[in-house]
Amino acid sequence: MEVESPEEYKAFVALHGAALSASGVPPLYWERLRHKLENEVFDAGEFFGIMQVEEVMEEEEEDDDNEEIEDELKKKPNPGNELCYKVIVTNENGLQAANPNSIFLIDHAWTYRVEHARQQLLHVPGLLHRMANLMGIDFHGEVADEGAIEQVLQEMWKYNQTYQLSQGTAEEKVPVWYIMDEFGSRIQHSDEPTFATAPLFYIPQQIAYSVLWPLRDLETGEEVTRDYAYGETDHLIRKCMLLPWAPTEVLDVNYSTPEPSEDHYQAILDKNKEKLPVAINPPVYDKNKIFKVYTDLPQILNNLKHPRFEFTEEEGEADILYNFSHFKDYRKLSEERPHVMLNQFPCENLLTVKDCLASISRRVGGTEGPKWLPRTFNLHTELPQFISYFQQRERRGEDNHWICKPWNLARSLDTHVTNSLNNIIRHRESSPKVVSKYIESPVLFHREDVGMVKFDIRYVVLLRSVKPLKLYAYDVFWLRFSNRAFSLDDLDDYEKHFTVMNYASGVTLKQVHYDEFILLFEKQYPEHSWKTVQAEIFKAFAELFQAASAKPAPFGICDYPSSRAVYAIDLMLKWDTTGDGKRTMQPQVLEVNFNPDCDRACKYHPTFFNDVFSTLFLDETNNCHVTYIV
Repeated sequence: MEVESPEEYKAFVALHGAALSASGVPPLYWERLRHKLENEVFDAGEFFGIMQVEEVMEEEEEDDDNEEIEDELKKKPNPGNELCYKVIVTNENGLQAANPNSIFLIDHAWTYRVEHARQQLLHVPGLLHRMANLMGIDFHGEVADEGAIEQVLQEMWKYNQTYQLSQGTAEEKVPVWYIMDEFGSRIQHSDEPTFATAPLFYIPQQIAYSVLWPLRDLETGEEVTRDYAYGETDHLIRKCMLLPWAPTEVLDVNYSTPEPSEDHYQAILDKNKEKLPVAINPPVYDKNKIFKVYTDLPQILNNLKHPRFEFTEEEGEADILYNFSHFKDYRKLSEERPHVMLNQFPCENLLTVKDCLASISRRVGGTEGPKWLPRTFNLHTELPQFISYFQQRERRGEDNHWICKPWNLARSLDTHVTNSLNNIIRHRESSPKVVSKYIESPVLFHREDVGMVKFDIRYVVLLRSVKPLKLYAYDVFWLRFSNRAFSLDDLDDYEKHFTVMNYASGVTLKQVHYDEFILLFEKQYPEHSWKTVQAEIFKAFAELFQAASAKPAPFGICDYPSSRAVYAIDLMLKWDTTGDGKRTMQPQVLEVNFNPDCDRACKYHPTFFNDVFSTLFLDETNNCHVTYIV
């Protein structure tokens, strides 16, 4: 056996120790693990074997029992596919947990991001064949078969595991999914597992493996199992997490979702490390004062030309702090420099983080949420309620398309449309997510080159104060369009179901100016004046900000007199029906963005930041292209 160099081992621990500790890999195994990683030692075959098991249903005399068995078979993902596999210990000496060598590498057969899965199955030689074989899907052809691809895309959620890179760009941090090789994928579930597994990204080779280690001593012939809901102790949550492998109904769970307790909001404040301000008197300034602005935003440095504002590079002498990053210590600022204004409110994450947005909105619409927000569940805290709601809708034959979104990513990153319950349940394991009802009947816009497409609208709103609540909307709004005609299929077709095209390379970006859009919209929908539609939009904005400021911090946006803020609200319109059967357009708020990208605003409306600063910091709105909402 190779002698371990202390320096090499020390370097290995420096790189990987934190990840190994977080995954619960006992330090006993680390030294041998380093050796196996460096030398690519895959020695699981010396200790384990894959056994094919044919499940035989015992014939029952009672017809009722036979019917129940048939019903159960129908619920199985692959009726008729009765072969299953087990991994067992084959080494004649068994396996001792105390042996430092009892840790094993598992290779990954397929690593991908969800949005690329279909294309990879289509184009990577041999991938579809291997995945179909691994999942027990009947496919023997050489040419990629759409039916087989669809089956793999459905079945893969029973085999998927996930990890996330902790560093890099927002795109690089999007969760990665992987399927272990035939050995790893055939390790079955047990509530009392004999082994544990965890992914490990081996930095020197820039490659991910799974590591497998025993939780107790095993004798020859014992089965290798792992807990598919590892770490979860709550019985109901475990049942929900295991639903992809053990289909069951949770219709008895009440799917109403009341607003979370005050403890929930306090925990969010603590996690964000935000220090709330002390009470201050609203600052009073000379009416001709020239304000010194400290900012790290090039868009402001290049476009703010108003004579009442000048820039300073000294943060300590600034009257206004306008920063891109989140401000945390409001207490210190309020105690030492209460006159300094800034472009953020304490606790504004209650608006800008998607799970919080759904929570505070229940103050308006009760447990179902308001009409202007798609029905939303927090997958971390409301998984049973969501599954119950999904299954109730399924039973009633109602549309069950949903959209999974990370709590705190923009630009449609890691966002997925699906009607697969297994898909949604497993997405919960990657990063914190909400799931919202996908708008199945959106108001569409006719593009001559494409047909009827989805579109969304971005409004910039200016929050001048919380008490009293003063909210303005910028008169210019921005539009984004899908590039393909809308239909409720091809759910992984980005250009059909999403509208954010300005960050994707090689993709058409359709632009229509707001005033041109209004004319085209009213021509396409002559019964719906834009003035009426916009009044409904502004009504929704008013209700949203009233809800967000209805309670004191940390349960609502903090009433800090020196705070101001600019947010972008993205929304769509959906078709709704009134009690008397009349079709109406109902605004649907999608998300609220902090410090939005205002590049297009500056490009087409050079006075944009003059208008914003005048409204927020001077309280002067004449000729500023803003509308007072509330």
